[in-house]
Amino acid sequence: MLNWAALAILALTIAGFLIARNRAVALGGDTPALLHSRPNYHGGYVAALVALAGFGTLIAGLIATNALLGWALYSGLPEGLSRIEQDLVVSDGVAIAEGALASRTDAAREAVAALYGRLSWLQVTGLSLLSIAAAALMLRRGMGRIALDFRARNRFEGMAQTLLMISAGIAVLTTIGIVASLLGQTLVFFSDIPVWKFLFGTLWSPLSGVHDGVMDPDKVGAVPLFAGTLLITAIAMTVAVPVGLFSAIYLSDFASPRARSVIKPMLEILAGIPTVVYGFFAAITVAPFIRDTGAAVGLSVSSESALAAGVVMGIMIIPFISSLSDDVINAVPQSLRDGSYGLGATKAETIRNVVLPAALPGIMSAVLLGVSRAIGETMIVVMAAGQGANLTANPLEAVTTVTVQIVALITGDTEASTAAGPAFTLGFTLFCVTLIFNIWALRLVRKYREVYD
Repeated sequence: MLNWAALAILALTIAGFLIARNRAVALGGDTPALLHSRPNYHGGYVAALVALAGFGTLIAGLIATNALLGWALYSGLPEGLSRIEQDLVVSDGVAIAEGALASRTDAAREAVAALYGRLSWLQVTGLSLLSIAAAALMLRRGMGRIALDFRARNRFEGMAQTLLMISAGIAVLTTIGIVASLLGQTLVFFSDIPVWKFLFGTLWSPLSGVHDGVMDPDKVGAVPLFAGTLLITAIAMTVAVPVGLFSAIYLSDFASPRARSVIKPMLEILAGIPTVVYGFFAAITVAPFIRDTGAAVGLSVSSESALAAGVVMGIMIIPFISSLSDDVINAVPQSLRDGSYGLGATKAETIRNVVLPAALPGIMSAVLLGVSRAIGETMIVVMAAGQGANLTANPLEAVTTVTVQIVALITGDTEASTAAGPAFTLGFTLFCVTLIFNIWALRLVRKYREVYD
């Protein structure tokens, strides 16, 4: 029903624009210069009023009523359940009410499902009617303001600026919400496990050392995960950086327009391939090739190796580095190249001594973006590198990464309250690492940025 309400609000928005615009045209008559603002601004003002009132009421109502709905569902749960267990009961109850698959069924979940069914119907019906009524009311109010001296353009631009500020605020609040959700469980985890045990321990097997709900501090060492993540990332960047950078140099300074029109789209197609396809390619093609090649020269290569995952991940990252570096190199002013040629330098010398130093901040930003992409990759590592926490620097052996272990903990059969602590802690650690890389990239760009007239 909410979809129909949204469609109704959209229809009122379009109708408001057309009616307000036509009324402004009629007011101007043969002398449209009498209007303070053009008819399109009158239509845009009324349409913005209707859309903000309708969709704003719908979104705000959903946020408020979802909070009340959650409070009602949680207040009826049996006592003695932990927060994770409560979340699981509520999610199962909602799944039962919506006809989806639940992890289990019992009296508590059935009660949650029945209550959710009643309250969600009231929520949807009430919000639909209220949002449509708000949109219709604003349509009537906006139409009443149309006049020759009405400053529709000023009002419309002010509303647009407010909307942009709200969008920026949502981005900030989303980041704060992500950090808060990770930080809460991380602090709970570190209340039982020393931080130094997690950061510097060399044995990762958190679920095998649980006694009375408390994990063994000697089995939550994340060093093997960090080492595996860094090893695969290093292999991936060893592949991606030279190929991507050299491709960008060729496309920007050496390739003909016809060759560029063919090669650049082909490179960018790599960015649109799903990571699961890369995972299949790594597991079915690259890993057996590396294993057979290693056996031919007398090396012992695991069926799942860091080398296979890293090479394929590097291929996946090539278009990111190539496309961004190409844009940065093309942004270097042609006058710098011409000045270098005028001094007798060759094209290769100009690229090495003039173009690349000028484009260095942008290239480094592309490389750091690729590093962040590699650190957060999951599917390729799951399918090609394995899931065992093996502390090794040998790229021919199986390793695992932080993201793979998060997936293994969250999607396993272990009790949610037990697996949540290490999973959220790994997520928070990964967030901090990527944040450090982003801050480093920003400082690097600001330090070496070249400004041209």
